[in-house]
Amino acid sequence: MGVKDTVTARYMQQNEIFADAFNYYVYGGRQVIHPDNLEELDTREIGVPYGNPENAEQPVQRIRDVIKSVIAMTDKKTAYLVLAIENQSNVHYAMSVKNMVYDALQYAKQVERAIASHKKAGDYKGADSDEYLSGFMKEDHLMPVMTLVIYWSAKPWDGPLSIHELFENPDTELLPFIPDYKINLIAPATIQDNDFSKFNTTLKEVLTFIKYSRDADKLEKAVNSDEGFRHLGRNEVDVLNACVNASLTMNKEEEVLDVCQAIQTLNERAAEKAANERQIEVLLQSVKNLMKNLGLSSDQAMNVLGISDSDRSSIASRL
Repeated sequence: MGVKDTVTARYMQQNEIFADAFNYYVYGGRQVIHPDNLEELDTREIGVPYGNPENAEQPVQRIRDVIKSVIAMTDKKTAYLVLAIENQSNVHYAMSVKNMVYDALQYAKQVERAIASHKKAGDYKGADSDEYLSGFMKEDHLMPVMTLVIYWSAKPWDGPLSIHELFENPDTELLPFIPDYKINLIAPATIQDNDFSKFNTTLKEVLTFIKYSRDADKLEKAVNSDEGFRHLGRNEVDVLNACVNASLTMNKEEEVLDVCQAIQTLNERAAEKAANERQIEVLLQSVKNLMKNLGLSSDQAMNVLGISDSDRSSIASRL
């Protein structure tokens, strides 16, 4: 895994952050999915022919970024769900196909688990022939699987959002009979300013920073207006540094970072660097004038101007 994959996976593995993403996207910020009800699942998705794993010569395997099971209460009903996060630092133009395969493998895993359970229990007695042959009983059920894609970039997502969008000149009469598969996407560029308040964790600050990372003025305004930026943790800083080159630094002993102060320091350093650069340009031109008009060497010209040793090497490299 690359640095971006590693830091975003580590960040989203936190139950509070994971739950916050789904509560924002599905429930508009309502706290339906609770962190305490999440359970980590094996990220490996392996698919084999139903009911006959012993003869499967080449199982299909894919690795999820983050996947958890959850018990959620919706409309006073208990819902058992499988939720997954796929982190993207770049646009994947076949994301709908990728997610479809992942989700299908998870459903296949649930079917295989049910079949294995029946075989172990030996409860096929009384089952009809169809149930026995398929291994999946009439009363068996699957848990719904939902995959949420998080795009860790300030750029707009310009890729297709469904399988149907990948077709070229499809038959309009045939299309309704071809199942579509849409992706669920959180892309910072498309989040409205008043919707950031629907997040209840540092995901709010991280996605806000990413959205405005290409506009210094808007970023500074957003950071200064949100108290949450006063104490971002190391995981959040790692995500911002890896995904949008935020250049935020933390000492080893620090647990939180005041991003407002960090940005102010970065701006001051940038202004100081710009001022130094302008000074070097002025001195460089003066050295050139002395060399041209008085026939002095570069060292003689810099001695006349009293240029410091620290500036000499920079000027000499440009002559």
